Amino acid sequence: QVQLVESGGGLVQAGGSLRLSCAASGGTFDDYIMAWIRQAPGKQREFVAGISWGGTKTYYSDSVKGRFTISRDNAKNTVYLQMDSLKPEDTAVYYCAAEAGSHYYLVSEYDYWGQGTQVTVSS
Repeated sequence: QVQLVESGGGLVQAGGSLRLSCAASGGTFDDYIMAWIRQAPGKQREFVAGISWGGTKTYYSDSVKGRFTISRDNAKNTVYLQMDSLKPEDTAVYYCAAEAGSHYYLVSEYDYWGQGTQVTVSS
């Protein structure tokens, strides 16, 4: 059983930056691909970014490509999401998720989820 704990959310003005962190415990971290998935009020959960087991491959939704960067440190069992040039439409609860497979974009395939951290971008 893998436990995931996110941190780093908050309130930021449009154009600003935030860095989210997700600490994992209870499993072998590099057995899992990792992702950040968000959910805005009244909307379904949306894949934001994913990263392979060793961190060599990354995947992004079109809406964040070029603005967000996902990374992982397997020695620290932590995955990060650097968010730059934030927009009001990035406002959502951001979840860290882990998957034993390699589906990346399929939100329903993720096996473990954190509790989420709120990101609010004001205009």
